[in-house]
Amino acid sequence: MYKKCIKRALDIALSLIGTIILSPLFLALAIIIKLDSPGAILFKQTRIGKNKSTFKIIKYRTMRTDTPKNMPTHLLENPEQYITRIGRILRKTSLDELPQIWQILSGKMSIIGPRPALWNQDDLITERDKYGANEIKPGLTGWAQINGRDELPIDVKAKYDGEYAQSITFKMDCKCFIGTIKSVAKRENITGV
Repeated sequence: MYKKCIKRALDIALSLIGTIILSPLFLALAIIIKLDSPGAILFKQTRIGKNKSTFKIIKYRTMRTDTPKNMPTHLLENPEQYITRIGRILRKTSLDELPQIWQILSGKMSIIGPRPALWNQDDLITERDKYGANEIKPGLTGWAQINGRDELPIDVKAKYDGEYAQSITFKMDCKCFIGTIKSVAKRENITGV
């Protein structure tokens, strides 16, 4: 019952409330990003969704426009050279992820679930297949996020994502949500900052 109905209802309610409460912050960040560096305010990138369908994830732009496309930050040679001044702050606080609230509202994502892989992260996608983690909606945050985030090896990250996929409950979602707040507050396990 939770997985089929209640989880989606909570996603809609919480993302709608979040959009309303955070609308002044959305506007302020958009202005600051535009003033900080040339380019678009939002950044779109192809990611893998439920059942390996693709969708465009939306984030606040934290990198210069000449950054190599479709590459995870941790795989860039000297990623520091591409991150904007405001981008460093957005990444440290995870505020760059805020526009994904709209993707939760639209049903492409959930609040809790595996972070959506890049379309070309074949190793992660293949590993997630072993655990059924590609069969659920990706999330703004998830079990792997609070257990290591960017620092986890692919096989370990996929295993955590699989553990979540096999135990989607209200209790597990609360654990991930609270764990995310703690992790963001401590600014843990973030690369490219």
